[in-house]
Amino acid sequence: FGGYSFTEADVGGGKLVGNTVDVRNATYTNSIGAAELTGSFTDPHFDPKLKAFYYARVIEIPTPTWMDYDHAQFGSAPGPEVPLTQQERAVTSPIWYNPN
Repeated sequence: FGGYSFTEADVGGGKLVGNTVDVRNATYTNSIGAAELTGSFTDPHFDPKLKAFYYARVIEIPTPTWMDYDHAQFGSAPGPEVPLTQQERAVTSPIWYNPN
């Protein structure tokens, strides 16, 4: 099984991932990336005699964690091992190909 990742060139040169989190204030702006990314894919290894499935994995821009909100609200000093940003991920439902 081989994977494929879209590059910035695949989506018209738009920036795919960035970070606007201000960890001091536990804020971020949704000012990067695109509201919609489109693209197409042709599997170079597709064999119509074999079963296959395809899906997409997506990642959102970084946002503050609840620990960062606590840090900003209460002035706590989290240790260096405490993550103050996170990036949520999702996976689409698969598209199945089943030869006749």
